[in-house]
Amino acid sequence: MTPALRLEALSKTFPLGRTLFGPERPGVRAVHPLTLDVATGETLGIVGESGCGKSTLARMLVGLLEPSTGRIEIEGSALDKADPAEFGKRIQYVFQDPISSLNPRKTIRQIMEAPLKLLHGMDKGQRAARIAEIFDLVSLRHEFLDRYPHEFSGGQAQRIGIARALAAEARILILDEPVSALDVSVQAQVLNLLADLKARLGLTYLFISHDLAVVEAVSNRIAVLYFGSVVELGRAEDVFRAPRHPYTRLLADSAPVVGRALTAPEGRETELPDPLNPPEGCAFAARCPRATERCRAEVPKLSGNPGHSVACFHPFGPDQE
Repeated sequence: MTPALRLEALSKTFPLGRTLFGPERPGVRAVHPLTLDVATGETLGIVGESGCGKSTLARMLVGLLEPSTGRIEIEGSALDKADPAEFGKRIQYVFQDPISSLNPRKTIRQIMEAPLKLLHGMDKGQRAARIAEIFDLVSLRHEFLDRYPHEFSGGQAQRIGIARALAAEARILILDEPVSALDVSVQAQVLNLLADLKARLGLTYLFISHDLAVVEAVSNRIAVLYFGSVVELGRAEDVFRAPRHPYTRLLADSAPVVGRALTAPEGRETELPDPLNPPEGCAFAARCPRATERCRAEVPKLSGNPGHSVACFHPFGPDQE
């Protein structure tokens, strides 16, 4: 079966240009070549620290950034060099900050009408009917349409952001930290809404977050990113029950849990490597308690069970604590 989304050797390098008197400097590689399939109707969770490449990847997928290398296919059609409007009809982005993602000078009706005009060429009557249908789907009152973004709470604004993405009739949604700016009680409402929309409309999600509890609750599979590379990929229950990469284990152990004291790793680096001076070998070696000389000299490749693969020379076994 053709996957909803296929990435082939997709990467992004940001050029630095020349210094005043020196030679041109090498660019910063934000995302290393990445090959990945996402099945129709799946929710793929993407987790990792700030700076690991999650948002850069997301912006490439929706056409906001041009990939340096690689290919993007949606339902078998290559979109890496397509008209930007084609991206909008197939894949849409739901932003982290719901208020700032909405134009403060436009009413909600004007915001909702934009994709219907630009992507689908609907007339006024068609737009009104489609907007009413979408607002019913996301449980928003129709009188909200003539208000401005600043008049809404964070939860209401995020529902409007989701409604705007649905207006384009895209089948794939990139959810970039969609609940991190919301109160905990509102987070649950938005997550339940997303689950309901996925079931009713047959949507496919890429859910980007640093909150492991949220990702575990909504995802079918998990991709763990570190320094621009996928270091672990597998079913959500396997990755969280028995993480194999030391970085995934570090993330799980560092996540706040009610009733457990916060701990931090001692005696090792705690920051991502310098992107202007990337290390040789495994990027996690300086922070890894299992690192050897091989790790510092060679870059591990993603390998192992097709259902649970890991990029590590010394991964944890399924029964190791």
